[in-house]
Amino acid sequence: MQHPVAADSLQRGKVSKTIFVYDRRFEDRTSLKKLLEIGGLDFNGFLHALNEIFSIRSHESFVLVTTDRTVVDYDEFEKLQDGITLYLLQHENQSLSGATEENILFEPHYDTLIQSGTFEYYADGQKSLPYALAELVDNSISATAKNTGERKIEIRMLFEKTGKPAIVVLDNGCGMTSKQLNDWAVYRLSKFQRKDCIYASETKGYVPPDPVPRSLNSDISYFGVGGKHAAFFIGESVKMITKTASSPDVHEFSLSKQEFERKQENKEAIFSGVILNRKPCDSSHVKDKEHFLHALIDEEAGKKSFTAVVITGIKPEHITYLKQDFDKWTVELSHVYHYYIHGRHGNDLRSTSTSSENLQKLDIQITLRDKPSKCPCVINLREVENDMQTLYIKAAADVFEFSASIPPDQGTVEGIIRYHPFLYDRETYPVDPYSDKALDEDDDCELQNAAQNQARRNIFECYWNGRLIPYTTVSEFDWCSQRVKSEAPPAECYNRLSGVLFTDGRFQVSTNKLHFMELELKLKSKDTIFTPIVNAQKISKRGNIQKEFQQWLQNCHQKYDKQVKFVGYRETITRTDQPKRMQHPWATFSSIQWGNKTYKEGQRIKSQRTGSTYYCTIIRFLLYGSYDGDVFATGGQVEICREPKALYDTTKIIPISKIDQTATIETINKAIDIDTDKLPEKLSVYWPEGNVWSQDSVWPAGTPLGPLRVEVQNRKGESLSGIQTGRGQGIRMSIQLIVVYHGSTGDEEIVSLSARFLQNHGHWFKKIEDLTKLGNYTVTLNTMLSDSPTTVYGGRQLPSYALKFTLKEGNAESFTVTTASPTVHVGVPFNILLQINDCYGHPTAPPPKIQPILKCSDLVLSQGTMCCAKTTISIKGVKAHGKVLNSLQFKSYELKVTLPGLKKDTSAVTINLLPGKSHSLHVKPEANQFQVENGNPATFNVEVHDEAGNITANPKQTVRCQVSGLPLVSTDCSRTGAGQLVTKPINVKIISGKPQRLNVQFDMPSHKHVDPVTVELEVLPSSQVSVMKLYCQSDGHLVLRNNEKIEWQAGGQLGNLFYKLYDEVGKEVPLTAAIASMIKVNWTGDIDQGDLIMGRLPDVQVPTQVQEERFYQVSYRNQSVSFSFTVVPCPDEPTRLKVTLPQSTVKLGETLSGQISLELVDQFDNVSHRLTVSSVEAMTVEAEGLDKSSIKFKWQESSSSVLVTGVRFSSGSPGPRELCFSYKSFEGRVMVTVTPGVPSQLKLLSGPEQPLQVLNGHGITTPFLVQLCDEWGNPSPDQRVVVEIRTSPVTLKVTTSVSSQPVDPEGKARFKVNAVSGSKGYYQLEFKGSFNREPIPGPVVNLTVIPDSNKPVRLDVEYNTEIARFLAGDIFPVFSVTVVSDEGCPITKFPPSALYMSVWKGESSPIPPANAKLLRCSKPMEHDRKDRYYFRDKEIPREVGKHTIQFSLHINKAKVMYSNQISIDVVANKPVKLGPDFQPTTPVVSYSMDIGKRTLIENMTLKLMDAFGNPAGQNMNGKVVVSIINSNGEINSLPLFERNSESIQVDLEEGKAVITRLAIMEKSPGEDGRTYKLLFKPEVPTFPTSLESFELPFYFYNDGENQQKMAELTKKKDEIEKNIEILNEYLGHHSELKDMYTKKIQDEKKKELGYRNELQKSNMTIIQPLPSSDIDTVLNQKKAEASMLERKPRRVCTIPNNFTHPDVLGMVAHLAFIEDDEAARVISWHLRGDLDCIITRTTAAARSIYNDTNGRQQVMALDSIHVQQGARPLPHMRGHYRLFDPRGNPVYAKDLLIHPREKENCEIVFKNLLGDTIVMDDLDSATEYRKAVVGNRMPCPTILTRQGERVSSKGKFGGTQNKAPPITQLPVFGAPLPQIYYILTEQIELLSQYGSFKKKMETTIVERDKFLRDSSDMLKKKQNLQQQKEELEGIKRQLALASARPGKRGPEGLGEPSGIITKKPRGGST
Repeated sequence: MQHPVAADSLQRGKVSKTIFVYDRRFEDRTSLKKLLEIGGLDFNGFLHALNEIFSIRSHESFVLVTTDRTVVDYDEFEKLQDGITLYLLQHENQSLSGATEENILFEPHYDTLIQSGTFEYYADGQKSLPYALAELVDNSISATAKNTGERKIEIRMLFEKTGKPAIVVLDNGCGMTSKQLNDWAVYRLSKFQRKDCIYASETKGYVPPDPVPRSLNSDISYFGVGGKHAAFFIGESVKMITKTASSPDVHEFSLSKQEFERKQENKEAIFSGVILNRKPCDSSHVKDKEHFLHALIDEEAGKKSFTAVVITGIKPEHITYLKQDFDKWTVELSHVYHYYIHGRHGNDLRSTSTSSENLQKLDIQITLRDKPSKCPCVINLREVENDMQTLYIKAAADVFEFSASIPPDQGTVEGIIRYHPFLYDRETYPVDPYSDKALDEDDDCELQNAAQNQARRNIFECYWNGRLIPYTTVSEFDWCSQRVKSEAPPAECYNRLSGVLFTDGRFQVSTNKLHFMELELKLKSKDTIFTPIVNAQKISKRGNIQKEFQQWLQNCHQKYDKQVKFVGYRETITRTDQPKRMQHPWATFSSIQWGNKTYKEGQRIKSQRTGSTYYCTIIRFLLYGSYDGDVFATGGQVEICREPKALYDTTKIIPISKIDQTATIETINKAIDIDTDKLPEKLSVYWPEGNVWSQDSVWPAGTPLGPLRVEVQNRKGESLSGIQTGRGQGIRMSIQLIVVYHGSTGDEEIVSLSARFLQNHGHWFKKIEDLTKLGNYTVTLNTMLSDSPTTVYGGRQLPSYALKFTLKEGNAESFTVTTASPTVHVGVPFNILLQINDCYGHPTAPPPKIQPILKCSDLVLSQGTMCCAKTTISIKGVKAHGKVLNSLQFKSYELKVTLPGLKKDTSAVTINLLPGKSHSLHVKPEANQFQVENGNPATFNVEVHDEAGNITANPKQTVRCQVSGLPLVSTDCSRTGAGQLVTKPINVKIISGKPQRLNVQFDMPSHKHVDPVTVELEVLPSSQVSVMKLYCQSDGHLVLRNNEKIEWQAGGQLGNLFYKLYDEVGKEVPLTAAIASMIKVNWTGDIDQGDLIMGRLPDVQVPTQVQEERFYQVSYRNQSVSFSFTVVPCPDEPTRLKVTLPQSTVKLGETLSGQISLELVDQFDNVSHRLTVSSVEAMTVEAEGLDKSSIKFKWQESSSSVLVTGVRFSSGSPGPRELCFSYKSFEGRVMVTVTPGVPSQLKLLSGPEQPLQVLNGHGITTPFLVQLCDEWGNPSPDQRVVVEIRTSPVTLKVTTSVSSQPVDPEGKARFKVNAVSGSKGYYQLEFKGSFNREPIPGPVVNLTVIPDSNKPVRLDVEYNTEIARFLAGDIFPVFSVTVVSDEGCPITKFPPSALYMSVWKGESSPIPPANAKLLRCSKPMEHDRKDRYYFRDKEIPREVGKHTIQFSLHINKAKVMYSNQISIDVVANKPVKLGPDFQPTTPVVSYSMDIGKRTLIENMTLKLMDAFGNPAGQNMNGKVVVSIINSNGEINSLPLFERNSESIQVDLEEGKAVITRLAIMEKSPGEDGRTYKLLFKPEVPTFPTSLESFELPFYFYNDGENQQKMAELTKKKDEIEKNIEILNEYLGHHSELKDMYTKKIQDEKKKELGYRNELQKSNMTIIQPLPSSDIDTVLNQKKAEASMLERKPRRVCTIPNNFTHPDVLGMVAHLAFIEDDEAARVISWHLRGDLDCIITRTTAAARSIYNDTNGRQQVMALDSIHVQQGARPLPHMRGHYRLFDPRGNPVYAKDLLIHPREKENCEIVFKNLLGDTIVMDDLDSATEYRKAVVGNRMPCPTILTRQGERVSSKGKFGGTQNKAPPITQLPVFGAPLPQIYYILTEQIELLSQYGSFKKKMETTIVERDKFLRDSSDMLKKKQNLQQQKEELEGIKRQLALASARPGKRGPEGLGEPSGIITKKPRGGST
């Protein structure tokens, strides 16, 4: 509380000043804190007040100190500031008995506003994270700069899951006092403003450190922003803990995002805080969630000074990056501080620097603690050996040192250039180990050509005060750039340079220390002096450095570069195996000299690093380029032929670097000889059963051939199973056996077999027993390759063998039976022929004395005579008798013939028996009585039978039917023997419901021998459906009425509907499937036939809206019988309060227009009409900043709703507000967007420093930025407000691109002045706005001169930056691009086709790379802002990672403007499936004892992925259940995992499951050859939906040999499937491109026709399309014609127009043209007093010009003119008829004016000035006209004549005052260009558009043609694809055949221990 001393001082009127005093004198007393008012007190008065407040006795000694332990005495008392904290202690160094709090203010420094737009912080993405940490390390390096001993900096990453993640940066530097800590908290309070920084002097403040080598001065804590930026970039909270050596106290200070937000919400002072002062090791204030601070504070013991930066709230993406990329970012930090860590010479073990040059030892140690049980990762940056500077230093062969001096005293730069030589076959230039461009060591591409082919890289990395500035590199200087002189080093030498530039603090860098501001510009200035340095001594000046450098580079090239010499030039060839740009020229040579070795063509060599080793012969050497003799080169290729050629027969081209120089000729020849023994030489054939067939032997048909055993032998007689090529198992051989039959028509291959090699059996062929054809044969045995059907290998024929023999017929063993015709009639004779054959069907002679026997069941046969021929027997006169089926379908009988004595003695033949003649008539069914339903026709079936009862068909078989009372009906049975007779409908009278009987007679008039038949017909009553009824069982048993209206609850269901059908007598008709199929309903098409059969109808779904009455109908037989009803929905119970807004936007301070409607609605928004008049009293509304004083609730009887008016927001900032309406338990919420209020003021946000002093004719570089605000100071984006810039006085002429402009979307207006012109003196620039013609006050700037320019300068991109994540495959937010002019206004003149959006993966680059995806601007939409270009519906890349977005404006062909690049992190979409890192090959296992053959998977990682294969769900944990399923869904006989397990669980941590090994158990059950699947099913309890499982098929076999074979087939199948996928993708892409070109050309042809049609409308007919060259010719002709018209003399206005302003329409004389010279003369004379009048749009503008010219300039405001609307006819016209016929051609003067712009406004002006003035030909006609008008009692206006006379409206004429002088003496209106000029202008515009389009179209056609030419290999690729598919199908068939083999196994043991190990290495067995 305030002490009375304060009150006394206030009463005395003194200045108020308060301080806080802590009493810390005694340990055992409670600490007292007092607030003292010391204003007006001197030191003695203060001590007196202190004694009184703290009861200090007179004999007690005490001391009063500041928190910095400065003793307060007389002098220090005067310096005390308001709000300071003091300690009351017993002595100066007394320790604090408890923690104290010190109130501080850390308001931002004024530099924040000035510099806030100059610097930007880090780019988005994780790459900036090491540089954020570097900002904290910079502070620590500066803090340890003056350490006398060890300099130690430690970065601790505390990421244990048991605590809060934190990053601690700890150093043993000087620490900070509480005042310095307060300064640290002030944003942008750099060391230049601080009075007590490390480098401050006692008098001057900051003093730069003394120069040291490499500028390693530790002066890198600079701007006062980096530490805070870095802390909040990394996390959300930062705590500073520090102590100085001069103070016993530790100071703590915290900043946090949450605290800032809390203060803002509570409207507290945001930039205020508390410094906690405590004694060391006191952690009593630490909260539980920051328990790790206890250990950190305990370390304070014994430390003299230190600083610890503790960052918490670490962003998760940063934690992931810091953990996963630990090695990468520590290497980057080591790169940044390389020279601080290793000294001026860097990490160079060859350096011999003296101890005086060494800096104090700086240790930077980084510790990463991830898990409590895991050992932390600790690294000292001194131990890093792969940062880029270390790699550059170690790889350098020599260095060139220099210095650069930038006058006048702007600093000195030290520089080093290093040379990395080429060594025969490789470049030694280091490659960033973490770069994506790093080359694979085993890549086949030519490393030796890398230097020639790579893009020129920047040479110099730049260091500032000893630390790296990473984003600035310098390419080269003039003196070290490539020279074209013949003696200059080769061009590739300049690509072998790396370098470093060392600068000091005099070179400005960005606040984030990522970029130099002007380093390269200063270094490349013509005034910069470069000096070479040798042995640390400058030896020359700039004039000689170029010579020194070139000499040094030449020496390096000659001394260190090693090249290969190509000797014996042969020819220059073209290689089609190379990319098109590399196909020519290739020079060929006969030999090379490589070091001390020579290689020649024909020489045998050995290869290395080629996958497999080649022993080969050199064919020739190749070198890319044009050469005609011997040449040294940095690389080349060699063409080789593998040896022995007969084994391999292949040639390859490999880099010469692949030649093994260590191989000897003896080793090579020995290897080739060994390979020669692998070739087959001959075949040996063996007959295992001894039945040897000799050449040309004869055998009976069917004699078995074989079995055969064949061996393939080499030149030594050794048996071979295959050709061993050194790859895998080599090439397997098989023997093909072919049997060829030599027939009369030619040779026929009848047997083709293939035998693979079998161990211990060779190639084995079983007996061939199907050789039955008679004639000559040849058996051929050929050696073939198993993988291809070829008998040639290595250019030579493989071994073969041939055998010839003959086959003849055998003895009679069988016969065949034939007849003359298979169809016979009963009793008709027929013949039988018997053919005698041997056992293989060859005709042979019958045996003697043989007698055939005939048998046939169910038939009676009679046998005739028999006769024999050579090989046949004939039986004649056989007859058959029996039954048949019908007249059309014969009956087949089997006739058996037996020849006793033959091996096959019985044979059969089938005969078909047909019926005989007609005999009787039958009516079916054969009953005495037939029935028919009354009203229906009667149907009778009749048949004609023969004697045996068979239905027979004979000519003229017509059957008639006669029913009494009906006409006669007949049917023809001649073709089928049967027919149907249908009478007319029978209608008889039914009496008492009983049936009636009729007689029906049938006869055959053409067959009198057939007796007629009579039957009785019974007519029954009708049973057809005639009535339908509906019932509803939901409400009892409700019977519905037809066409009834039913009220039902909205959204409900009318169910349990049933129907019944009745016939005409009222009897219910039973429901059948047929009846049910004819029941239709109109409310659904999904009808259950089963329900319909049961009489049940589908339920009726009642509409959800009460206004939707719906008609329903049930019908039978296409509505012949129907039933209908209508359902009327009724509202349900109310569920919520519905709020309807008239509009969703309201300005701050204004009342929402319209009325808000409140209604109670049900769940379907149906109004329930439950509100009443009394409901208004229970209505309330709440919202933030809502002014409730004017809110009214009004009952609306007609709609049962409540209307709300008077909604107004009177406070707060713009943005969305939620209105909450309440009524009883119901609520309704709606969002209203509050926009800034009515614009009322302008504020100057930024501009040049004032006052301005600008030379005449010069401009102001800094633009003026004006902000439009409402009365509350909120920025107003109302673009209807126009802001203008004015000068005062108006004698100052200002040239600006725009003098007035509407504000931009942010409510800002930007003005840049390009040039000013005026006399010497003081002026003012006034910024004023206008809104609805009301002025808005603005700022005034004092100045002398102001300039401007107008051109597009940037692209502003806006999008929803609140989107935290960009999900792969989603849609980008809408990007709006504004083309901004120099003054900040949007430019809309560019077509949308001129803007593009580029998206590419990776970091930013100066321009989009070639692989960037180019997206076009979207078409404008109706509600789009006209000043912006939109990119909509653009797909986010599907691949995760850092992507860059950049927009570009193509101003013309040569100029492209780019926007700032936007870096985004594309993250994975939501997880949908489980998948592997890469697709594993299909496993093939067996139940072997060998674990390797039972292993299914090794080292496979499964991850949760999104739909595009990106890893997702890193924060998801669970498990993966692995099981085995059958591919066909069966569950029997499944293999088991080890330990007899059916399934295994794997932990899923952070979305990833690692499987080290997975195997089946020993002797596992399963079917041999069966395909099974491994099912990996993810189970994540926290994920709401199920995830797709991953399935991996595998093959199971019972033996290892099949497993091995199937594994090879499976591997090949996987490879082919991958190739097919690649080819399909390539061909699909090619097809899409082709279709794209086709459609594009079609569309362009349509547009081209449109252009020609437009030109035709403009009187230019172009029948056929023209080439662009012809269009340019026509266009140039038209331009020449227009230019000629422009140069043609014409009348111009001579009055100067000096007034231009948006509010100025113009000067009267310049607002119109007059074509006629006579009319121009008289009208200009008539208006001579008004010609120089300035027409303004507003009265305020007119008044301003009047004031600026002191009333000398006449003005007229457009808003003050009133003229009569419409066109008045001439006075001689009355309606549509003339009062009289005038002469002299009267016309209104205003109608002779032509207005070049703003025609409507100009017409108002001249209608006001000229009125109804008339122009006529001469004075006579004028006076006569006036007389006639007055005679008709009408006033006559003033009349002007083309002769220069004037007749006033009063009738006065004559005299000099009414006579116009000559036109040469008058200022007159100008003459317009001729009409043809405007036609030419229109044609030129159309031709320009047509020409541009035609060029674009021609370019498209050229691109299409080039594409088609380049696509010539498509046919080969398609053929290749088809071959791959066929080969794949073959492999699948082999796998299917293998899978079809039978065989099962059951479980026979428990197997080995579990084969699945997760995240642990596999151990050995015990």
